[in-house]
Amino acid sequence: MRLLLVEDKQGMRDMLTRALTREGYEVTAVADGEQALKALQGTAPDLVLTDLKLPVGDGLEVLGAAREISPDLPVLVMTAYGSIESAVAAMRQGAYDFITKPFDPDHLMLVLAKALEARRLVTENLVLRQTARHQGVPAIIGESAALKAAIDQVQRVAAGDTTVLLGGESGTGKELFAELVHAQSPRAKGPFVAVNCAAVPEHLLESEFFGHEKGAFTGADSRRLGKFELARNGTIFLDEIGDMDLTLQAKLLRVLQNGEMFRVGGERPVPLDVRVVAATHRDLGEMMARGAFREDLFYRLSTFPVRIPPLRERREDIALLATYFVTRLAAELGRGTRRISPAALSAMAGYHWPGNVRELQNCIERAVILSTGEDIAHVDLGTPGSLHGAASAALSASGLTAPAPAPNGSGHASDPPLSLAGSLHEVSGRAARHYESLRIRQALDEAQGNKSRAAELLEVSYKTLLTKIRDYAIEPVESGGKRE
Repeated sequence: MRLLLVEDKQGMRDMLTRALTREGYEVTAVADGEQALKALQGTAPDLVLTDLKLPVGDGLEVLGAAREISPDLPVLVMTAYGSIESAVAAMRQGAYDFITKPFDPDHLMLVLAKALEARRLVTENLVLRQTARHQGVPAIIGESAALKAAIDQVQRVAAGDTTVLLGGESGTGKELFAELVHAQSPRAKGPFVAVNCAAVPEHLLESEFFGHEKGAFTGADSRRLGKFELARNGTIFLDEIGDMDLTLQAKLLRVLQNGEMFRVGGERPVPLDVRVVAATHRDLGEMMARGAFREDLFYRLSTFPVRIPPLRERREDIALLATYFVTRLAAELGRGTRRISPAALSAMAGYHWPGNVRELQNCIERAVILSTGEDIAHVDLGTPGSLHGAASAALSASGLTAPAPAPNGSGHASDPPLSLAGSLHEVSGRAARHYESLRIRQALDEAQGNKSRAAELLEVSYKTLLTKIRDYAIEPVESGGKRE
């Protein structure tokens, strides 16, 4: 833990520095308020211990500057017995507590420990309420060489603070790999904060990342901490970084270069101590070529790139994953023991899984719900009313039928296809477009016209959804599901 000590008397400063260092604190000791303000900007302390009376500035100025930088930064003030009123005034302005000189060092250590614990609880509560908090080493299921190679790379880089860029298709489990980086790093006891750059509207991204000051914009009724501050001493995971607009890319680059940020509407820089793991399913090289992604930011993020293999490149893991999901989901859903029939396993092994592990999990969850016996049959994997049923309706409307499965390699000629959705990649573009527009209409109906919610259901960015709605000339939906 980093502690800023502000004490003008050298004897007292040296004594406290030795005592605090013995207790395991990393101490920055300064002699006056002016030095303290500079130290606040450069050291990002976890706690401030300051005398009220200082030769340049005073403890109240140090308190104000500390709270300006971080509202939850605990400040403990020291004062002589005759200045109790000043200490009480400091408490009213946000000091955590005060201690009168002379004091017992053991009592001081106890107060410091309580202040740090109070801050930890406040920060943890914010993280739990506003972000995804993960504990322990995540379960990454599979024995394939491709998966093991990716895991090995992540484990090698986890021990340091190197920025990691995870690449791979949607649904491959990039967030699990980001959690693995965090869980096996020295920051494992700190927060893990995940932000989906594609799910937050562009005009809110800056505030979501960096927080805002009271009055920064209409509706900003109080100061709000952003995800970067919530991730202090931990890891921030920036998912779908390729969907971030160029203006915010420039601000993120400054954060990575300088180790500090500005809240929206703020004038003072806020020092940061956070590790960045980013992920994307996009080709950032192609985006750079057409000016949609900053080259300097790309090289900052891609210090250590890791590619997560799609499920079709690790087919030997499909049975392991399916068995894992069946066991877990059957217990969660109260469906008793469930097994997967050989025919169902064969069908899953022959399917190309464009949605990767996420699609497999959703398929298994549906099958567990629909199955009536102990065995999950092939027919349970795709039924009317599911997205597979929607694909069937789209193909029927287009006048096309699904082709037979490939004679070898991806399946057997005697095996029925897992679902008609899996055949959409082999039929005409007209049918695929019809199916896609149907899925969008279904999502909009389910979301009662809320496009942000529909984008989440479809697992695409808000911008992509608007483009598709325009391309397919989809009519708007009123709340309640009626079309305008």
